[in-house]
Amino acid sequence: MINRREFMAGAAVAAGLAGLGGCASAPSANPPAPFDVWNLHCHLYGLPGTTGEEKVANTLKIADRLGIHRLIFYMGMEVGSANPTPEALRRYNDECMAAIKPFHPRVLGFVYLNPEHVDFCLAEFDRCVKNGPLVGVKLWVARHCNLPELDSLVRRATELQAPIYQHTWMNNLGNKPGESTPQDLVELAARHPDAALICGHAGGDWERGIRIIRASKNVRLELAGFDPAAGVAEMAVRELGPERLIYGSDTGGRSFASQIAKVLGADISDDARRLTLGGNLRRMLQPILDAKGIRP
Repeated sequence: MINRREFMAGAAVAAGLAGLGGCASAPSANPPAPFDVWNLHCHLYGLPGTTGEEKVANTLKIADRLGIHRLIFYMGMEVGSANPTPEALRRYNDECMAAIKPFHPRVLGFVYLNPEHVDFCLAEFDRCVKNGPLVGVKLWVARHCNLPELDSLVRRATELQAPIYQHTWMNNLGNKPGESTPQDLVELAARHPDAALICGHAGGDWERGIRIIRASKNVRLELAGFDPAAGVAEMAVRELGPERLIYGSDTGGRSFASQIAKVLGADISDDARRLTLGGNLRRMLQPILDAKGIRP
């Protein structure tokens, strides 16, 4: 188990990292623990810098302070529409690829797709993943992920062993029109048992989200994007097993440190911590990294 001194060292860093925009001048610190940390969930918008390259460079400085080895970015320089056009998707993916290029392969990326435009997205997947540098798929809130329109996209990703990150949420006041829930993802997973699917944000209401995906063995749980809460990692390990948890931050909407604290501060074994912080994501990505000749 990580001891109190190591955890408090990490917490001291967290106190100075409330948001990446405000932490560019934070003092350096030793990594809080000797884990090989892979951060699944990073965005360009909201980060310090005027170009994508500057934003990634500044983010890597923070990653180095926290001992984060690998970053994965998706989407573009702005949040944009919840239902982006093909032209917008192409621009966002171009911005992402340009931003990560100087830092590849330490910094990886997923292609951003919208199932509203299936034919375009199949071609965009080939451009950016099959024939480009990206290694996974990001789906947001344009369409519910249980709809049949996603099937051809999921089949294409499965053929190339590219993981699919699906944003999920359960809002007490009602979700956005196309926003998926963990239950929607479970329905998609049942149709595609060989697909590697990630339940983003644990559905927000993580106590329900963990239980909803429990029986869907090809669905992993991501811990990013909701407030740090005691017990989330413990419950996820207990209900899903340590092999199905993945750390992400949702930077720049959330800081690295506040999100990594969910794992470093959890009452779980060091083996479970290592798997959650990097081992599970690395194993999930290994087939497509091998196919592309990318060495972790």
